[in-house]
Amino acid sequence: MSPFISEFVGSSILLLLGNGVVANVVLNKTKGQGGGWIVITFGWAMAVFVGVYASAAASGAHLNAAITIGLAVKNNDWSNVPLYLAAQMLGSMFGSFLVWVCYRQHFEETESKDLKLAVFCTAPAIRNNFNNFMSELIGTFMLMMGVLFLVSSESKLGSLDALPVALLVFAIGLSLGGSTGYAINPSRDLGPRLMHFILPIKDKRDSDWGYSWIPVLAPFTGAVLAVFVFQFLQ
Repeated sequence: MSPFISEFVGSSILLLLGNGVVANVVLNKTKGQGGGWIVITFGWAMAVFVGVYASAAASGAHLNAAITIGLAVKNNDWSNVPLYLAAQMLGSMFGSFLVWVCYRQHFEETESKDLKLAVFCTAPAIRNNFNNFMSELIGTFMLMMGVLFLVSSESKLGSLDALPVALLVFAIGLSLGGSTGYAINPSRDLGPRLMHFILPIKDKRDSDWGYSWIPVLAPFTGAVLAVFVFQFLQ
């Protein structure tokens, strides 16, 4: 696969399985309704594992605009950034579209407009811009540091390096995700938010654009900060 197709496919898988587990837990009349936070965080971890495993060989499996920007800063190489960001955004949109197709009847059976939005994108448990921004920044900082140490190691696992990344995302979700839903990935949040805005979802609310800048800018900031700290430690 070309890097573009690889990032598109990996991002599509990430959002199909990641937002899919959210839909299964929060929408009405699903088999998994009420499964809880552990189910969601584990489902997202598995989404990361499968998406990264599928795309690691061809593109390095960024699947995250913050990771792409962080690595560009670290390596001082911006040549592939537009291609990666475009593939991640389109893949995120397509994956979330497939979730809507799979759960369309359940969207219609769900009265809560907030839960319908939650299938697509994140929202804070307690709305405070500064605290929400810091939560996303810290979560992404942890993710980027883990990726940097993994990339800098002499791992022989190849695509199986997806497993420690998935476990790291699982840990971030369990430990740090309760305040904002741990977007820690601008394309993961913005692409599906756009699909919520576009799709003909019955009785949907607005797409919460007033909050949308936080899960975009905070992960970028956290990733770049992690690069500077990592380079200082070397």
